[in-house]
Amino acid sequence: MYAIIETGGKQVKVEKGQEIYVEKVNVESGDTVTFDKVLFVGGEDSKIGAPYVDGASVTAKVEKQGRQKKLTVFKYKPKKNYKRKQGHRQPYTKLIVEDINA
Repeated sequence: MYAIIETGGKQVKVEKGQEIYVEKVNVESGDTVTFDKVLFVGGEDSKIGAPYVDGASVTAKVEKQGRQKKLTVFKYKPKKNYKRKQGHRQPYTKLIVEDINA
């Protein structure tokens, strides 16, 4: 059984026992998170939401909070002596999917 959930403005396909990385969720490590925005549940009998499946949820355990590798943003305009260098590290949450309730 698998499900497609919406989190952080993105859609993620999840299965039981899978590790996923999503946009940062404000929860401590070791806690449990429930996602109610389930768009689709697949398996033996599929359920399609309009826009969400009624009564469906996905439960996941927070393994850790972290930040991705640094991205360097460099802006520059030729012949104008304009240069700007900036770094960015996107925060993420690592989850382990425990259960899919449909």
